[in-house]
Amino acid sequence: MVGSNHVWSLEKIYYKYLRELSADVELFPAQNYFYEYYNQSLINKIIYRAGLSGIIDKVNKKLQKHVEHFKPDVVWVFKGMELLPATLQWLKDQHIFLVNYNPDNPFIFSGQGSGNANIGKSIALYDLHFTYNLEVKNRLEKEGHNVFFLPFGFDLSERLYEECCKEKEIIKPCFIGNPDRGRADFINKLAGKGIAIDVYGNQWDKFLRHPKINLFPTVLGDDFWKVLRRYRVQINLMRVHNLNSHNMRSFEIPSVGGIMLAPDTDEHRLFFNDKKEVFLFSDLEQCANLINQILCSEGAIVDSMRQEARQRCLISKYSYADRAVLVLQQLNGALN
Repeated sequence: MVGSNHVWSLEKIYYKYLRELSADVELFPAQNYFYEYYNQSLINKIIYRAGLSGIIDKVNKKLQKHVEHFKPDVVWVFKGMELLPATLQWLKDQHIFLVNYNPDNPFIFSGQGSGNANIGKSIALYDLHFTYNLEVKNRLEKEGHNVFFLPFGFDLSERLYEECCKEKEIIKPCFIGNPDRGRADFINKLAGKGIAIDVYGNQWDKFLRHPKINLFPTVLGDDFWKVLRRYRVQINLMRVHNLNSHNMRSFEIPSVGGIMLAPDTDEHRLFFNDKKEVFLFSDLEQCANLINQILCSEGAIVDSMRQEARQRCLISKYSYADRAVLVLQQLNGALN
């Protein structure tokens, strides 16, 4: 597996569950090696942006040495911004099966960390693409690529879920996530309609200044799940690269028994029943009306919906543990 070794990374989750399924897995943290260099100093950033840094070549050579030692059957690349197409070709020449999973859109780059030239140039080199986005799946298949639909999921233990259920409810809407102009504009407009909102994440103070909006630092680990459960409403907002798709919050919120208010996308309707397990909105006005409706709902009705959301996630096997089973089935099938 090639990607990130950060505790919050999707790679770490799949690494854990694939090992539990007795797969022999190693994680090569290409992204960590890059950012250790890039964030070390302003000079390093300037040198890299000027195209004068050798860090990408160093990371790729390090990967080749790792592969020569481990001798994998499969190399599964998460996103792949740090990998050169020449390195992927070298891996193919070693008769290694190449897989890509891009948690963003490989055709739409919505920010500095969402993609680069290596992404687009490498698409045709992979033997199999996992994608969470049905529109991306259709486009890749039209271009002749082998694709498997692998939605996001959740990783929440029963122990932590029970702890979260003890949280005292806050009768307010909440948003957890990092800022961009589109999200900030939507939240500001909700506040302009008189809705008080608590927002958690990094650097929101650069985007939001409204008396109805309270800003809090980002939440991680157990606190993340407790905040998802604590509020009466959790607002979920799509980014430009997945406007008709879903994101990680699409499963994280319902899995902890949160009340999710999300855009009315084809994929949200594929996974959940509107007004039974989640609430879906088409525009700002409907979102504001639904927030006020949910905030005024009786506690028993809210509790019932929380349970429905949680049960749907369990019965439909939306956990990453279940996703890992599908991944291993696909890889075994491809290798056989």
